[in-house]
Amino acid sequence: MEAKAKISVVIPVFRESENAEPLVEALSAVISQSEREYEVLIVDDGSTDDTVEKFRRLQKSHGFLRIIKFRRNFGQTAAMAAGFDHARGDIIVPMDGDLQNDPADIPKLVAKLEEGYDVVSGWRKNRKDTLLTRKLPSWIANYVIGVMTSVKLHDYGCTLKAYRREVIENLNLYGEMHRFIPAIAFWSGARVTEMEVNHRHRLRGQTKYGLSRTLKVILDLMTVKFLGKFSTKPIHFFGGFGMLSFFGACVSGAIVLYQKFIHISHLSMNKNPLLTLTTLFIIMSVQFLLMGLLAEMMCRTYHESQGKPTYIIREIFEPVVKGKDSESSG
Repeated sequence: MEAKAKISVVIPVFRESENAEPLVEALSAVISQSEREYEVLIVDDGSTDDTVEKFRRLQKSHGFLRIIKFRRNFGQTAAMAAGFDHARGDIIVPMDGDLQNDPADIPKLVAKLEEGYDVVSGWRKNRKDTLLTRKLPSWIANYVIGVMTSVKLHDYGCTLKAYRREVIENLNLYGEMHRFIPAIAFWSGARVTEMEVNHRHRLRGQTKYGLSRTLKVILDLMTVKFLGKFSTKPIHFFGGFGMLSFFGACVSGAIVLYQKFIHISHLSMNKNPLLTLTTLFIIMSVQFLLMGLLAEMMCRTYHESQGKPTYIIREIFEPVVKGKDSESSG
């Protein structure tokens, strides 16, 4: 079955008119040398140039091309999610459309995947980008993501990856969360690894990414961390802060009482700033606990209304019934 697995290559594009033809030709060279069945999904994220028209012309001579066109720009994650939803392959390989990812690496990723992994992440070890605006923020982000998710990969930002279909078919993506798929998959029990891939200079067009994207990644990382650890038990998160605030209220309140009744002070209680702090801590603890209870109610409503289990099964092994086997063999 795996030897005949169909491969879907998902490529989000945005104003990549100049790269359309060389990209398709490079993919065609890889596909022509393979015995597998390929499809390539070009997801146009609301381009304002003639990107779609160029891919449409190329589609006439390259039957493996499928094109999805958005009404407007929704972002790379949304484009990737659309590609995943419409992919027909057993193995799904996303990549960038600017030719910095090398299509020749696709068969290598697939071969690595079939060694027994569920996710193979590309690592641009010799990255051909500017140091201050691309490499340095990426190094910092990869380190922070690795620490917070406990999934140590060198290059979360590399789009070129390979996934088994079952890993992503029920995955909902928002914001910039496509880069966190390996971590989300790992939390679900997937086997994740990485391998070095070729990275090339951008020869045509302009990059669409800048330093502003780093802030979005950090905010999305906080969301992913929360959903990964507390999505089925939010009271543990909010309740923890609530109990911490209550402890702070007890400490500051005890100091206020000590100052008033034991260590005689001329400072009136209603003018003592610690009394205000005690009141603030009490209010915060009540708010956190209420937020946790509300989140628990929402969590249960989500899972029960949609029939979603709070667990993921990899495989079920049924017992062999000897009597039936012997009868059928006789």
